[in-house]
Amino acid sequence: MPVTGAGLEGIVATESRLCFIDGDAGLLSYQGFRIETLAEHATFEETVYLLWHGRLPKQSELDALKAALVANRAIPAEVEAFLKSVPKASPMHVLRTAVSMLALADPDPNNVQAEPAAQKAVKLMAQTATIVTTFDRLRKGQPVVAGDSRLGFAANFLYTLTGKKPDEVMSRAFDVALILHAEHELNASTFAARVTAATLSDIYSAVTAAIGALRGPLHGGANEDVIKLLLEAGTADKALEMIKNKLANKVKIPGFGHRVYHTLDPRATSLKGMAEELGKRTGHEELYQISKQIEQYIKEAKNLNANVDFYSASTYYSLGIPVDLFTPIFAVSRMSGWTAHILEQYANNRLIRPRAEYLGPAVGQKWIPIGERS
Repeated sequence: MPVTGAGLEGIVATESRLCFIDGDAGLLSYQGFRIETLAEHATFEETVYLLWHGRLPKQSELDALKAALVANRAIPAEVEAFLKSVPKASPMHVLRTAVSMLALADPDPNNVQAEPAAQKAVKLMAQTATIVTTFDRLRKGQPVVAGDSRLGFAANFLYTLTGKKPDEVMSRAFDVALILHAEHELNASTFAARVTAATLSDIYSAVTAAIGALRGPLHGGANEDVIKLLLEAGTADKALEMIKNKLANKVKIPGFGHRVYHTLDPRATSLKGMAEELGKRTGHEELYQISKQIEQYIKEAKNLNANVDFYSASTYYSLGIPVDLFTPIFAVSRMSGWTAHILEQYANNRLIRPRAEYLGPAVGQKWIPIGERS
């Protein structure tokens, strides 16, 4: 009998060197480096290099990657014109379409050989961020901010989004947030990317498929629901009463529990500390206190732990990021993991073609003429 599982749960679909998760131990690592180590020591650019190349970069290699990301930030004029034409559209729909449009400006979009595909990954990494910040500026009627080549990836994103250069604490907080969201094994969007890449379709199609999967509310978007919950509550006391009512009515609380982790999500620990510090610095400390109260109550009442989405919500909000950009930012970060998986798939490709366990009527049904059917 074939091994089956609803939603492919528990099914090992491929081999990969990129990410290891032990859900029972609350362990997450990229290329052998625990997420706590990367959150403490790495920059996002170092993390991207690690995912793509399997090792940490030397200084010259890191400098070259940073320079390449800066050189590829500008988006095609056709894409900017599209962003200008849809000011009221959903940011995730806009991002999915704009990323797909990048293929139109590539003179050789279908090349999946190692070096050309790696160059396209750099372009996608840089331009996805530009698409998100440019769209937000244009829909608000604000001038597009040209990036500063002296700023790192995280700081430049905040600068081109808000028009203000972030301080070191804010830059580092966002840098760490990007690291924590960069990669997470065969989640729905990454699996979608690998399935598409396995047909030897182009890298733009593969990441577009991933963005489409991320847009679904059961994958991306939970931190948007979290911040809406926190803002609706207003105070810690009101938050607890609201949570009790939701639980009594069997309403799922966003930001808790995880399909893989059966204990604490290791990414949530790093974000919790950042959420507290940023809240104090930006006047949003009450959001952290509300979050903390809810976390404690859910743990006691339902024995559920906060996941990465729970504290990323108040972290992003304190950084001045619009709520409907939370999921696009997830895509900006996860573009590093998606492209790493796509490159890995291209390097050792086999068409992904699982089977389904048939549960339909018995085979060999008798044909009934249309006039005799009841």
